[in-house]
Amino acid sequence: MSNSTRLPDWLRKSQTHFISVHDVKQDLRRHNLHTVCESARCPNIHDCFHRGTATFLILGNLCTRGCGFCSVPKGSPLKKEFTLDPNEPANVGRMAASLNLRYVVITSVNRDDLDDGGSAHFAETVRQVRAALPKARIEVLTPDFMGDRDAVARVLDAGPDVFNHNMETVQRLYKRVRPQADYARSLDVLAFARRCRPDILTKSGLMVGLGERPTEVEQLLRDLAANGVAIATIGQYLQPTRRNLPVAEYVTPAQFDAYRDYGLSIGFRMVFSGPFVRSSYMAESVEEQARSCS
Repeated sequence: MSNSTRLPDWLRKSQTHFISVHDVKQDLRRHNLHTVCESARCPNIHDCFHRGTATFLILGNLCTRGCGFCSVPKGSPLKKEFTLDPNEPANVGRMAASLNLRYVVITSVNRDDLDDGGSAHFAETVRQVRAALPKARIEVLTPDFMGDRDAVARVLDAGPDVFNHNMETVQRLYKRVRPQADYARSLDVLAFARRCRPDILTKSGLMVGLGERPTEVEQLLRDLAANGVAIATIGQYLQPTRRNLPVAEYVTPAQFDAYRDYGLSIGFRMVFSGPFVRSSYMAESVEEQARSCS
């Protein structure tokens, strides 16, 4: 593993598709929509927008939590910007249809200010996308809804093809990385989703390079496998702004390969592991490979 503060060669990525990025951003603004690609400053945005894909970020663009790794804007629920846009679900459907997406990924900010955590709005967005694109597959990447199983079930009942909830990091680092989340609670969300809808693939992602040990990553993978998760994604944490947590280390490609091999050896259908891997990156291909292993 590299501890240098300078980006190693394997983390240098060209940003060349400026026209594609501009065009997709214009369409998003016309529909009054946000993407996690922009809000979380994803390094893959040029690649994904050039391919005509995006991960929709719903429930607004302000989060009620202050996770140390995330650059999505935070704010007070008293702000008018926290008011849910009733047109957002239909607008996501329209935008997905205009892009002619075969695979749609929907995620959201945390909305701990709402009684249902925004789950009804989330479910309605799934239904609107399904109505606009009946043949598309849909992946949801949800918050933990404060452990509210009714909220999780509400989203599942809308009929996504993949249910994703990210663990993000190992148990020891939760208080620093995800201070308002809980390791056991996130595992319970995934386990409940699997029990509630065994026909829906479950998925979870984590970042490395925050100071975790390889043995802790392996333990997290074992915990996910024990709770019925079929797909794991593992990527390098990159500090999005100076206000976020610093990078503790740059994990080598060989270590990413070792994590992938370990995950497959303990029963995952698919482990997508690499420096630029993000939870929603290449999601369609990841899902197809997982289903081929059923």
